[in-house]
Amino acid sequence: MRLDIEELEDRPSDKVPGIAEKLRDLIPGIYDHRCSVGEPGGFLQRVRSGTWAGHMVEHVAIELQNLVGFSVGYGKTVDSYDPGIYNVVYRYRDEASGIAAGEAAVQVVQDLYDGKDVDLAPIIDRLKQIRDANALGPSTGAIVNAAKERNIPAYNLTEGTSYTQLGHGIKQRRFQATVTDASGIIGHSIADDKEWTKQILADAGVPVPRGQVCHSFEDAQAAAEWIGWPVVTKPLSGNHGRGVTTDIASVEDLRSGYDAAVARARDDYGGVIVESYIRGEDHRMLVIGGKLVAAARRRPAHVTGDGKSTIQQLIDVENSDPRRGVGHENLLTQIHVDEQTHRMLEQAGHGLDTVLPKGEIAFLKSTANISTGGTAADLTDEVHPEVKFAMERIARLVGLDIIGIDLLAENLHLPLDRQSAGVVEVNAGPGFRMHMSPTHGTPRPVGQHVVEMLFPDPTDDGRIPITAITGTNGKTTTTRLTAHILRQAGWSVGMGCTGTVEIDNNVILRGDYSGPAAAQAVLREPTVEHAVLEVARGGIMRRGLGFDECDVGVLLNIASDHLGERDIHTLDELARCKTVVVDAVKREGGYCVLNADDPLVMEHGTHWARGEIIYFTMDPQNPALTEHLENLGMVLTVRNGKIVLLRGKVTVEIVEVNDVPIAFEGHAPFNVQNAMAAAAAAVAHGIEIDDIRAGLRTFHPTPAQMPGRTNYFEADGVKCLIDYGHNVPALIALEPLVNGLATQRKIAVATAPGNRRDEDLAALGAQLARMCDTIYVYETDARGRARGETARVIHDGAANAGTSAQVETIMDEHDAVAQAIGQAEAGDFLLLLVDDIEGTTERLKGRSFPRQAELAQA
Repeated sequence: MRLDIEELEDRPSDKVPGIAEKLRDLIPGIYDHRCSVGEPGGFLQRVRSGTWAGHMVEHVAIELQNLVGFSVGYGKTVDSYDPGIYNVVYRYRDEASGIAAGEAAVQVVQDLYDGKDVDLAPIIDRLKQIRDANALGPSTGAIVNAAKERNIPAYNLTEGTSYTQLGHGIKQRRFQATVTDASGIIGHSIADDKEWTKQILADAGVPVPRGQVCHSFEDAQAAAEWIGWPVVTKPLSGNHGRGVTTDIASVEDLRSGYDAAVARARDDYGGVIVESYIRGEDHRMLVIGGKLVAAARRRPAHVTGDGKSTIQQLIDVENSDPRRGVGHENLLTQIHVDEQTHRMLEQAGHGLDTVLPKGEIAFLKSTANISTGGTAADLTDEVHPEVKFAMERIARLVGLDIIGIDLLAENLHLPLDRQSAGVVEVNAGPGFRMHMSPTHGTPRPVGQHVVEMLFPDPTDDGRIPITAITGTNGKTTTTRLTAHILRQAGWSVGMGCTGTVEIDNNVILRGDYSGPAAAQAVLREPTVEHAVLEVARGGIMRRGLGFDECDVGVLLNIASDHLGERDIHTLDELARCKTVVVDAVKREGGYCVLNADDPLVMEHGTHWARGEIIYFTMDPQNPALTEHLENLGMVLTVRNGKIVLLRGKVTVEIVEVNDVPIAFEGHAPFNVQNAMAAAAAAVAHGIEIDDIRAGLRTFHPTPAQMPGRTNYFEADGVKCLIDYGHNVPALIALEPLVNGLATQRKIAVATAPGNRRDEDLAALGAQLARMCDTIYVYETDARGRARGETARVIHDGAANAGTSAQVETIMDEHDAVAQAIGQAEAGDFLLLLVDDIEGTTERLKGRSFPRQAELAQA
């Protein structure tokens, strides 16, 4: 949170009498916050001695989340370069809840400063509503938590649903609630049709209740007479016990049961099942992956008399149990008094005002579902082997990988044919609550069983290799080249960079995808075997990385660009931002690729790097790498015109520099560095040298392979170079290439985004003036500046550089490019640093330059 505390900058907390005590009275748990003091009550000591409102917001936001059930503790508040502006950092488990807690904390602290009374109850209620709207259900949560225990990543795929992905790319598995991507649609349909279920099981010799489907009350009455009382009514299609009425022994009760089933029936099924009532305990048998993993005895919602309380009072006491909540928020569900409750009590000769004798049980529901207030006792260890076989056989007959089987039986330690028993229903997508947290007995790790079914290899974490590439310049080129090498080696590659997201060289998204959105898109793609992701400073600062760890992190360089944005004002601060990538590399088996020619990379990158480091350098005698090589570390460098891999005393030749198209026969040393970085990333992934060599040789500076990055053309004797360089370090890197290609006049078209500092824009203009003879400055992205201001600062920087360069401002990019093309003559060199890469490329392809056309006509 970027927080402006306004006039409270001049009012630290020690200037507000009693604010620490008011805060502790309002939120007692805040006493446990140690803060920098390092002991309970430490934060309150800071408040008494004087701290700022932003710091108080941090701690209140943390404790508000704890009050609604999220266990969080980390926080940090730091000031900024702007007085009164603070960056407030705190952990959250659910983003929506975390943001809401922060907003509420701002208001709470403001009210405390203003001396107002704070009513915390409505704030907590609202946070609970947000929590419940975004929280995973217990079954989904059990699977996700079990996956995380195995370091398998989990992603929610659709907001507001439990549709979840485990793992990345080609290794991913998906599920919703407890229905997986392998759950058979036919099996799901069978489970959804009770009559179809009963027919399949009966034909296979599984005991099921006798019954028939009815479409009128008269049919239901006739069926009950034929079956024999008591009977059960239920909708032909349904779940969670909705619309089910049991132990019906009269026509009057049959009418109520029939109407309840019709009310819950789906229009496309419509029928009501009337079947024999089996006396026995209600059991839920859970089969996952063909194995019975849990068994529970369920009992309907009920109360037990104490000889002095009414049934309503007993219900109220039961509902006060902290384990009971609304819906699926807690282990048990609140008991709601409804028509079924009244009917059950009436059948037993009771009412809500009845005082039950001590020890007597009054059942309040006819079904034992947890979702209607029932309880469960785990009996997994009591299941007879023949019953276990029968349940696993039912799962195979229906065809479901996860199935809940509702079994009525006297007990589970006798075979079904030796007792009164029958399967009354099977469930696709069964709930796990009763097994994870039974009212009585041993909890069962059913989520773990699902994960083991989806990922049977215990060493499989569901992850695909991720390469993350950052730096000030060269990110896109290195990202595209790394992806190209991996594709050449036979892998299906997902790539996100400035410009596109591509899956196996096919563009699926266009735009700036150098942030976490690209990571999400690539890692969710079911065919991707390798992910290669460009990571820019802006994405890190706005939303983080989009992944929790990577296999290879590449840090190309750290140079002045975007300084002044998001409280990054110095190169050291920019370096810390960029090193987030190498700090996210796996500790075991991960690699960091670092530019040994960049002092900031060597200082900061080496410090934060995890895993094994691979350096690349243009200097094969780089003294900073002597110890690294002596310790058998890997280094890529250029020796005798070749890119080579060094390890200890071993040298492996990879490719001739002149055979790497993007190196322009060595005139583009920055691309030689990019090539070494990509090769190092490939080495880290275990790619064969021959495949790396082939990849480097077949990657060309064309719009198809490197759109907008050193794209070179020749037309009518005019040489053209299109590039996206918009900062001084990029231009300095381009200068040797421009000088190597140009033989006569050099004409540039250039701009920069308006969010750069004035000194950066002026320096850009000055560098252009040192490189080129004619400069056309245009403007496209003002980013908060007045129109024309950015172009003016660049223009003035070039004009005041002390060179003979001619500078002209043409605000429209297309007009500036047209003017440059119109002025170019044979032998001239065009440096087009443009935003509209595709449009400019199309204008150059296969077209004559106007000046040349005029000369030809003359």
